[in-house]
Amino acid sequence: MEIEHRPPHELLQPFIETYMVIETDDELVNRVLPGTSLALAFRYKGQVNYLNGNAAEVLPVSAMSGLRRSVRMINYQPGTGNILVLFKEAGAAVFFKNALHELFEESIALDHFVGRQQLSLIEEQLAGSAGNIERIAIIEKLLLSRMNLCKPDQLVSSAISKINSAKGLVRMKEMAAALNISTDAFEKRFRRVVGASPKQFSSIVRMKALICKSRPEETLTQMALNAGYFDQAHFNKEFKLFTGQTPSGFFQSGAFW
Repeated sequence: MEIEHRPPHELLQPFIETYMVIETDDELVNRVLPGTSLALAFRYKGQVNYLNGNAAEVLPVSAMSGLRRSVRMINYQPGTGNILVLFKEAGAAVFFKNALHELFEESIALDHFVGRQQLSLIEEQLAGSAGNIERIAIIEKLLLSRMNLCKPDQLVSSAISKINSAKGLVRMKEMAAALNISTDAFEKRFRRVVGASPKQFSSIVRMKALICKSRPEETLTQMALNAGYFDQAHFNKEFKLFTGQTPSGFFQSGAFW
């Protein structure tokens, strides 16, 4: 598998983290862990499947994936080429005014958001393009045409920053009070912009921080306590949902995204 990262156009940099180009000659399966941003996926050759137990579901040529708390197993067939648009946290809301929180734990064909005729033309152009620079230019033309030049929601941006700084260990009522907004209004505003509730978002941040900061000498009990879990069974359940493996099995296995 070959993976290439490319930066977005300067007008898109405040909202898009990177473009990830993924190509593989051989069949393989990737374990994709949850993240804190939505993503677009454009497949310009080959076939990609979502594995759910023993079943394989063919993914759309173009799709949008919402935030999720659960791992995904993605099967790339031989000769597959894909470009992922990885948004920054809350970045997708600049381009898509739909109810993004309804995408939580879902991947949906992009024609739910972009007209089928326009999308068919884009998919045809991507399949016939000579290289990644040309493909990304096609995708950026679409994004720039949908870009809403309204200012980012500073209250939500502040909340995201606080949640990340606290590694997900925050109380929503206290945060809403600190931001001078009611809990209900804060949750609705956050969900609309981010694509998940503050609690869901925080749980993803907490588990990501735990995985990234884990140390070899830590016991699983210490790891759980440091992440704010006081019930080992609850920690194990949340960890397996997030990674698809037990904590001990995950840290021994290695490969994941």
